[in-house]
Amino acid sequence: MMGATVVTYTVIGGIKAVTWSDVQQMCIIFLGLVIALVTVIVLLPSSVSFGDAVYLAGAAGRLNAVTTDFSWNDRFNIWSGLLGSTFLFLSYFGCDQSQVQRYLTGRSIAQSRLSLLFNAVAKIPMQFFILFIGAMVFVFYLFIQPPVLFQHAELSRIQGMSDFQPMQAQYNQAFEHRRQVALALAEAHHAGDSAAESRHVSEYRSAQKEIDDARERASRLVESTGGEKGFSDTNYIFLSFVTRYLPTGIVGLVIAVIFAATMSASSGEINSLATVTVVDLYKRYVRRGAEDHHYLMASRWATLFWGVYAVTFAGWGKKLGSLIVAVNVVGSLFYGSLLGCFVLAFAFPRVRGTATFIGMLAGEVVIFATFFYGNIGYLWFNVIGCVVVVATALLITAATSSTLTSSK
Repeated sequence: MMGATVVTYTVIGGIKAVTWSDVQQMCIIFLGLVIALVTVIVLLPSSVSFGDAVYLAGAAGRLNAVTTDFSWNDRFNIWSGLLGSTFLFLSYFGCDQSQVQRYLTGRSIAQSRLSLLFNAVAKIPMQFFILFIGAMVFVFYLFIQPPVLFQHAELSRIQGMSDFQPMQAQYNQAFEHRRQVALALAEAHHAGDSAAESRHVSEYRSAQKEIDDARERASRLVESTGGEKGFSDTNYIFLSFVTRYLPTGIVGLVIAVIFAATMSASSGEINSLATVTVVDLYKRYVRRGAEDHHYLMASRWATLFWGVYAVTFAGWGKKLGSLIVAVNVVGSLFYGSLLGCFVLAFAFPRVRGTATFIGMLAGEVVIFATFFYGNIGYLWFNVIGCVVVVATALLITAATSSTLTSSK
């Protein structure tokens, strides 16, 4: 239903509908996030303050924003963040049609620049705020026992199995152990007892590992009894919190936030794919010189096609685990090569289209080979793709130029 709604207003309204719906959706998203954070804090036990909650999240490693150790296969250290993410953001905000089309619809260059600047300024704080809410939900579940699995359909399916009851008993015991240790750790932190605090931190992390092990066993039980391979309920954690613990009226608002975020991203991508399809392919190679009305109708049909494709892909995308990671992994498979093409266009005007195209193919081959056979964090794909595209195109251009010179 949500996919049909997005496709409908994008087909009918085009970029104008996408832009103005983004404005309204952003307001709903921000309001819903604030309400969710306030609700989490209010529902914490009276003996646990906001400062205690932040401390407990940090003690469990949920607030480790910066890891300075360099490792190629570590997805989230500072080096992959500073270098790999820089290439990712340059490609996404500077080259991706879904973003560029928003700048192009500004009333003036100043407005377009302001839009780009706002993206640069607001992106990191907004991302931090969203992830911080997740950390607070984690602290909430330190004191209120969550289900061993947040995906209720699969949980209901395995509850009647003989292997489940012993696992549930171990999980209950592990949760109670962690809750007691968390309370003791918060009390030691209040009292300033560094010796007790250090002791409790170690025990607290050990208790958290017991919880993680119990959830992992439950996930393996889902897989071994006919569930999907690589089962993960990560995307259900926040939804479970919202539907169980928020007031009835607020639940609808937060669900609307989730829908709005999905609709905003989907409509922009669908519209950009339709634009590229019509302008770069259909108008150039299929039907030249037609009337504007014809291209308008062609863009609507292209929008419908890409909308159906997106809805179909989304049905498969639930198997990719955490959506925020999955989106960046899929994007990193292509954004490096895209950025490489733009680097060639701006910095190396002597490089022609054929060399650029071959360079882009080479970049994708290297990226996918690294993805399937290498052990490198996905953010580095953006750097690898860009470098391979530029280097390959420059080598081809140099070889072609020398061949032409020698032939003369």
